[in-house]
Amino acid sequence: MSRRLFPFHGGVHPEPHKRESNTTPIRAMPLLPRYVVPMRQHIGEPARPTVHVGDHVLRGQIIGEAQGYVSTAVHAPTSGRVVALEPRPAAHPSGLYDLAVVIEADGDDRAVAFQPLDWRNMDASALRNRVRDLGVAGLGGAVFPSYVKLNPGAQRIHTLIVNGAECEPWITCDDRLMRERAGETLRGIAIMRHCLAAERVLIGIEDNKPEAIAAMRAALAALDADDARGVEIVAVPSIYPAGGGKQLTYLLTGLETPSGGRSTDLGIQVFNVGTAYALWRAVELGEPLISRVVTVTGHVAAPGNFEARLGTPLVDLIAAAGGELPGATGQIVGGPMMGFDLMDDAAPVTKAVNCVIVKNATLFPPRAPDLPCIRCDACARACPVVLQPFDLYWYSRAKDFGRAQSYHLFDCIECGCCSYVCPSHIPLVDYFRYAKSEIWQREREKLAADQARQRHEFKTFRLEREKREKAEKFAKAAEKTKAAAGAPVDADAERKQALLKAAMERAQKAKEAVQPKNVDNLPPAVQREIDEIEARRAAARDAAEHPADAGADK
Repeated sequence: MSRRLFPFHGGVHPEPHKRESNTTPIRAMPLLPRYVVPMRQHIGEPARPTVHVGDHVLRGQIIGEAQGYVSTAVHAPTSGRVVALEPRPAAHPSGLYDLAVVIEADGDDRAVAFQPLDWRNMDASALRNRVRDLGVAGLGGAVFPSYVKLNPGAQRIHTLIVNGAECEPWITCDDRLMRERAGETLRGIAIMRHCLAAERVLIGIEDNKPEAIAAMRAALAALDADDARGVEIVAVPSIYPAGGGKQLTYLLTGLETPSGGRSTDLGIQVFNVGTAYALWRAVELGEPLISRVVTVTGHVAAPGNFEARLGTPLVDLIAAAGGELPGATGQIVGGPMMGFDLMDDAAPVTKAVNCVIVKNATLFPPRAPDLPCIRCDACARACPVVLQPFDLYWYSRAKDFGRAQSYHLFDCIECGCCSYVCPSHIPLVDYFRYAKSEIWQREREKLAADQARQRHEFKTFRLEREKREKAEKFAKAAEKTKAAAGAPVDADAERKQALLKAAMERAQKAKEAVQPKNVDNLPPAVQREIDEIEARRAAARDAAEHPADAGADK
């Protein structure tokens, strides 16, 4: 009996372009003479370099340690010498450089001693810490450190969903992975289930991947009974974005992730099949995450999927696919719906790079110019999150970010469905990304201002407290002096006198610290005014120091 599915709102059916790259087995990239390994390869804090220029490293050695909770380690992809530790081009929409460790390979490809883990008999917390040190992060696009997602905390996780949908056009790395390495992927899923103590596992694969579905079901039948119990492989409809975490959760369970929430709020955790395979290699083989499968397709001579080491320059990866054909107009990292234009093909493969598409004018014609919004509602009908993209567009364009937030801007998953169907060719997602970045920047500025205000208030409080403590100390000393002399003590008057004296001393010190400026060759009238002011100040000081004499004069 097949599982009941719950179709989500919206979605689109772009041309899949899967056949270009999914008909040949995964190919291994040859060893390169140089690798550029960025320290920022995941969401959260980038890794902190642990090597220096001139150091010799081995394959699998930690070259960047995790810093902060949301972070994970980075490892050397081969053995060799560190020749640079400097900013290098990165595969990122901004085109900005990232700090990277540059390794000159020695050709020996020697590795550290890998230590497989007996995960079935390990404490879940200890296992997660080892996963952190092994550098495993999500390979489905979000690149979230896996050890964090494997920690359920106080939340009970009853369902583990494994995403094999791979709904975006052109990308086929997960398809080939499931076809060729189904057994290892399922054993990685068993490790995930052990960490989360999930009761059931649902593996969603789009129905346009029949070979992958068959391979996974065959591997499931060969799995140990304990690991196979409660595991179900479900063929889901081929519609974009069925591979979105919230969309796949609803599609398989009928449970809707709350606005601003996560699937874990429902007792569900979602992982990608590529992450499961990487986890198996890390835990059962002891090998850190130093490579991943990348699709190279589009306007190249031999499209396909490649097992590429992290740090492989994308220009070398494209060359392995036969190189760009004449008429190439650029490259896209990721898919055409959620990917971005590559600024520099010297940028390396990272854990986030799952696909490189070489463009030409036929496959990717220049974008038509924007036209005014005609309120056709096509974007709202296509939105899988049931938002009103045309309203979000107006508010984002007008920089009315408060209203944009009130229309649930941050529920947008930036899937690109609205831009895809817009007859006016408005790049809606670009406006939404802009609005989000502006809001985040203002939040950071507000946080910095709040912290500065708190520091100022505390400093003011501390200075006032020190003044009060000094004045009280002087008052107590004066009382003791008068008591010792046998004179009657008026505590209140003496305290006020001490406070006044302390204030005068501070004012005198402040005055002495200030050097008068522009006081040479003053006119006589100005000099007389200054002299009168100084005389009044002197009289005030004398009255404060000798209050009894001042009273007698009156």
